[in-house]
Amino acid sequence: MTHATDKPLTLDRRTPPATAAATSLACAAGSEAGDRDYSGKNPSRYPDPDIIVLDKRFAKYKIGNTPIQRLYVGTLWAEGCAWNGQGNYLVWSDIPNNRQLRWLNEDGHVSVFRKDSGYSNGNTFDFEGRQISFEHGNRRVVRYEHNGIVTVLADRWHGKKLNAPNDGAVHHDGGIWFTDPGYGILLNYEGYKNDLEIEEAVYRIDPNTKKMEKVVGRDEMFKPNGLCFSPDYKKCYIADTGASHYEKAPKNVMVYDVVDDGKKLKNGREFVSMKMKPHRHAGEPEQSGFADGIRCDVDGNLWIGAGWVGDGYDGVHIIAPDGTRIGLILLPEICANLCFGGPRRNRLFMAASQSLYAVYVETQGAGVT
Repeated sequence: MTHATDKPLTLDRRTPPATAAATSLACAAGSEAGDRDYSGKNPSRYPDPDIIVLDKRFAKYKIGNTPIQRLYVGTLWAEGCAWNGQGNYLVWSDIPNNRQLRWLNEDGHVSVFRKDSGYSNGNTFDFEGRQISFEHGNRRVVRYEHNGIVTVLADRWHGKKLNAPNDGAVHHDGGIWFTDPGYGILLNYEGYKNDLEIEEAVYRIDPNTKKMEKVVGRDEMFKPNGLCFSPDYKKCYIADTGASHYEKAPKNVMVYDVVDDGKKLKNGREFVSMKMKPHRHAGEPEQSGFADGIRCDVDGNLWIGAGWVGDGYDGVHIIAPDGTRIGLILLPEICANLCFGGPRRNRLFMAASQSLYAVYVETQGAGVT
């Protein structure tokens, strides 16, 4: 199928539709996630009321005596969290402020990790512990070497500038996969406003030749966003947020089979729709928000940063390998990205708008971050 003639919308993904905004405001008054005190001075009663079991399969991942904690507040749009196991720290992006922040596991200290980060969005680490960042401002993918040198891995496709690399992951063969939906150049807020020179797409950078190949184009997805692999690297999950700008775009996460020795994708199909009834709001109609950053755990469950609906929806959606939504972690803010970390990789970190949240879960993250 092709979407080349679909009518573009003027809606930016940072601005939800009027119906969603109205729902958000209506729900806020009775919001349990929104009303709770995240300062730590007035803790909520165990078990945490905002960790929701929708299917009994999620019950084993919920720890009864652990809370959702707000670790930091002060970003404008938090994104791209990634765990560094060697350094025992979390790095994440504050895109509009053009910086990366670092949270230390030892004492919870937060500091500016990089200022003038190229308006980086997503971050990850490779199997050698080198940080990879996807930059809106410089419209490129870079790797920070151990000696401090910045290596540009990708900045052009067929001679034209990339739009604004967004998110990505490292395959176990060392290949770097990333999405390029173009959000970072639509406004001056998260980069430098400009026109898209190429179609929105997903690319793979070969670890040996550094050659870049397109693996998903506009004939299959509108605006590919979050991306991750299954624990066995045989499947690739990609969130599509094209409904922010394209009338016919779905709000979903797609899944593809990884073939040709980890170099290509085929058999794309919908894994999960983002439509659901907001939790705790009986009688409310189904709402469709957006999936953003995504990560798999070792059991193959997909953890989705979700938002743009309101209370009872925004936060993290947990999807079983068969595509069933089995759990929710509700937050008072839109969750743009997430990752597993901590010394045992059993702590879920959530980059959510103006804050960083974390919660312990009884599973571990798959992959390197």
